[in-house]
Amino acid sequence: MSRLVMKFGGTSVADLERIRRVGRLVAAEVAAGHQVAVVVSAMSGKTNELVAWTDGAGAAAQGLEPSDDEYDVVVASGEQVTAGLLAMTLRNMGLPARSWMGWQIPIVADDAHGRARIDDVPPENLVAAMDSGQVAVIAGFQGVTRDGRIATLGRGGSDTSAVAIAAAVSAIRCDIYTDVDGVYTTDPRIESKARKLSKISYEEMLEMASLGAKVLQTRSVELAMAKNVPLRVLSSFVEPGEAPGQGTIVCDEEEIMEKRIVSGVAYSRDEAKITLY
Repeated sequence: MSRLVMKFGGTSVADLERIRRVGRLVAAEVAAGHQVAVVVSAMSGKTNELVAWTDGAGAAAQGLEPSDDEYDVVVASGEQVTAGLLAMTLRNMGLPARSWMGWQIPIVADDAHGRARIDDVPPENLVAAMDSGQVAVIAGFQGVTRDGRIATLGRGGSDTSAVAIAAAVSAIRCDIYTDVDGVYTTDPRIESKARKLSKISYEEMLEMASLGAKVLQTRSVELAMAKNVPLRVLSSFVEPGEAPGQGTIVCDEEEIMEKRIVSGVAYSRDEAKITLY
């Protein structure tokens, strides 16, 4: 059986009904014969709420240096809630599932709390669970330092978690489910003629992400390119089988038959241009 990693962002797991839809998408991949690991973000808005709590209760309220390690303990809890809820949902659907925290795998990270980078992901525990038929539901965004403290990976870190897991278990692909159905030539909300790309190279996706495209976190694309993990960006707002062949594959340039001079246009709302005469 081939292994597949599925990652769901905050809008995809924003409430229980959406979590149930995620459960149906996961069940469809299991039925298709895949061994599945699922990486989840916190429910939409939850991380911002947790950060606000740390600001109110922490050192910032007293003008002191923040306790970054305790900050990570608080903000990492959002993903833990989602992982538990999805694992419960999958069990209620008759699938063997179990939630995994970053320290249980473990996802070993450095001690740069709030912006940690992954050092290693020993695959033995996850591979054994997946080989036994279990769906592994993993809390994204979090790892553990070598001295046993929780460390978070920064905003968008669940994408990086998913790619690291996919590389560790030798997955055939890492599917990134979002609120869009792929990568477009530009933002379709601004330009009605924007077209969805069937494939885009790591290098092109990395450049677009660094210039403002918010589909994938830059670090996750860098890691996918380094480990040669194929990515697929697709929508979670469909039922299984509703949109066959949907999404955009992010892959090595050699896998794209006909090269394009320009693949897409990114933009930033946070910049202004001033011309002096």
